Amino acid sequence: MIRSMTGFGKGQASAEGVSLTVEIRSVNHRYADIAVKVPRSLLIFEADIKKRIGERLRRGKIDVFVTQEFAVGASTVPVLNRPLAQAYVAVFEEMREAFGLQDGIPTALLAAQKDVISVREGEVAEELVRDCLRQALERSLDTLEAMRRQEGEATRVDIEGRISAVEELLDNIGERAPNVATEWQAKLTERLARLGQDVVFDPQRVAQEIAIFADRCDISEEMVRFRSHLAQFRTLFDAAEPIGRQMDFLVQELNREVNTMGSKSNDADLTRLVVAIKAELEKVREQVQNIE
Repeated sequence: MIRSMTGFGKGQASAEGVSLTVEIRSVNHRYADIAVKVPRSLLIFEADIKKRIGERLRRGKIDVFVTQEFAVGASTVPVLNRPLAQAYVAVFEEMREAFGLQDGIPTALLAAQKDVISVREGEVAEELVRDCLRQALERSLDTLEAMRRQEGEATRVDIEGRISAVEELLDNIGERAPNVATEWQAKLTERLARLGQDVVFDPQRVAQEIAIFADRCDISEEMVRFRSHLAQFRTLFDAAEPIGRQMDFLVQELNREVNTMGSKSNDADLTRLVVAIKAELEKVREQVQNIE
């Protein structure tokens, strides 16, 4: 099955006050280039995320974004900065003695001082986070792959149509090619006849030139190889493994053969057909660049 390298996926999972969201974006790339952005608290899972994505996605520029949220009451805890609080108490006691104050130190006053009480993220069990992250990641990958398969199917339909058009053009070339040497021979014979009886030419040399021309414009071998490459190309449509690179290679080989046909054609009609094939192959090549 053909899969595109372009897609977007999003997955979310929650457990015991922790919520994780994973977003994945992928675009064309020759290899698998995976970039992961996670909160500092989740850096220990970065390698696991890359490994799992590499198991499911073989090619593409893949950007992964992980966000973490906590339920109310589970996200943060207050922390007392004891040394700082003691320093404030000492200052307040010094002020009370210096100015003859009788009241004690209100707790609210002490707590209101900057940095005496700070808030930090609460600790969540690592296994709980790991399991939550795994679920969110799998859901995101499922969504991404569904999109890539959908776009890949549309790409397949387009490529199959163009390959069929190429095959039709090749059939036209096959019908036209054998007549090129024959027509050239007829034109040469006609020109020689117009020269008159005063011009003497060697029939054997004429026959030799005709044979050389026929050999030079013979494209039967190129056509055989071209059809073989097309047949191989079609077998890739239902392959289970990623086939983008194989298709790219075969398109290069198809272009090589049709270029040789063009250089040998020596015929306006054949040249027109060759140009039409090259135009279709260029569109196929552009589509193949987005196939995993």
